[in-house]
Amino acid sequence: MKKFLSAVCLASLLCGCHNEIPMVNLGIDDTYYIPRMQKLELKPALVGESYEWYVDGTLVSRDKDYIFLASEEGDYELELKIIDPATPYDFTFEIHVLHEEIEYSPYISRVYEYCPAPGQFINEMPRYEEGDTYADILQKAEESISGTNDIMISLGGYGGYVTFGFDHTVINVAGEMDFRIWGNCFYELLQPDKKGGSAEPGIVMVSYDANCNGLPDDEWYELAGSEYRSPATRHGYSITYHRPDPSRPIIPDEDNSLSDINYIGWDDNAGNSGFMAKNIFHGQEYYPAWVPADTMTFSGTLLAANGEDISGMGSYYVLYSYPWGYVDNHPNEYEELNSFDISNAVDREGNPVSLPGADFIRVYTGVNQYCGWLGETSTELSRAQDLHISLPGIPQP
Repeated sequence: MKKFLSAVCLASLLCGCHNEIPMVNLGIDDTYYIPRMQKLELKPALVGESYEWYVDGTLVSRDKDYIFLASEEGDYELELKIIDPATPYDFTFEIHVLHEEIEYSPYISRVYEYCPAPGQFINEMPRYEEGDTYADILQKAEESISGTNDIMISLGGYGGYVTFGFDHTVINVAGEMDFRIWGNCFYELLQPDKKGGSAEPGIVMVSYDANCNGLPDDEWYELAGSEYRSPATRHGYSITYHRPDPSRPIIPDEDNSLSDINYIGWDDNAGNSGFMAKNIFHGQEYYPAWVPADTMTFSGTLLAANGEDISGMGSYYVLYSYPWGYVDNHPNEYEELNSFDISNAVDREGNPVSLPGADFIRVYTGVNQYCGWLGETSTELSRAQDLHISLPGIPQP
């Protein structure tokens, strides 16, 4: 196989999830050239009672349409069998997977959504400036965490989320971790064996661009972490935050670490309600300033509270790390504990789902918890990396 073609020739041959594929009667060509880690949508024009797709002799799908995706360069033989008593069809064709013309980045290339819940770092990470629209804040979030910029963004209280992607599909490689996400967790020193400190676990979801439109509008799947099946974990949780009433009485707490204990009201679908207090360390507005609505609702999986006041007097809180499977849950130097396997994806009923890869990744704060002067538990993150793409200057093993 020739790996290097002229730019003009390659531009005319490469085809991914686009409607630029020359059509014949079957709707499929004899030969395709595509880059690795990019999808090729195959839609036969002929119909039958059933369908079988084979890649190098292995049955891979019984659906009418098929998306081909390969992580490795090489030549692949595909066969489509249309099974029908009146008009059976058997068609074999080739797909040549080439190395991309422009090297893929292992890091985030785009932020699609930034929808934080209220929190003490909101309007600061990233910083809101008077007149900023959602588009402005979205761009700031993208500039913060794309590439190796490593500028922390906050997701606020429970449910606040960010959705991002890479310049390619992150391949689900069997038996391996597929991507890594950086937070700002640290361990405290008084109880080193308990792995507690500032763990603010964020739940990870992934989506595969099955409709090939480049937008995060396909089905989402949670990556089941260590607490997914715990009796203390609540699935189908929903919370609504309310914009602060400007006419409310401003009441500080007794030790003056909180300047407004009835700041942002919330209620949930379990019949609970409460307030996110404002503390003396962060005086800006906690409700996202670019959001026009007076309420914000978030839904998902709720992890059990992980904070404990080990002082007994409200002066020393420890947030304990869960074993694995969450963002901002262990210090960044523990690579394995901050990496994620797409094979852990589950559907809404908790059933395992087999995904070829992930085009979109979403992280949301997984705990609804307030720890005195320490404030609400809010997931933070600064970077993500596809673990199957070589770092610049470092060959892939």
